[in-house]
Amino acid sequence: MAHPTRYDDHDPWLQRLREIALAFPEAAEKVSHGRPVFFTQKVFVMYGASVKGDHASRRWDRSVVVKPDEEERRALLEDARFFEPAYVGPSGWIGLDLRAAETDWDEVRELVDASYRNTAPRRLVAGLGAAAP
Repeated sequence: MAHPTRYDDHDPWLQRLREIALAFPEAAEKVSHGRPVFFTQKVFVMYGASVKGDHASRRWDRSVVVKPDEEERRALLEDARFFEPAYVGPSGWIGLDLRAAETDWDEVRELVDASYRNTAPRRLVAGLGAAAP
């Protein structure tokens, strides 16, 4: 059974996330479980998250889900804007609720950069250097 579409293609937050994510080497976008995800060989950022057991919930529709370093993850989860998303949270992923406060796109770019570095093949990460794209 196909998942229903859970995003608006014209959503300005999604458009901004696309600009950030697709700037990374060999990044591409696809729809998985009704939501946009960005990947190389593995997913490195997702737009929107689910509430476990309640897929119709719109609570986290406008969120960015990334995989930071474990130490950074623990610190970020102390901030009320961050949450542990259903299903992928136990694997180290966290979500940033974009509606919780005015969105700091530099922060989003840093989170996406860290997630890319934690999931992309070494040859792609090696080409990044020290700064985010």
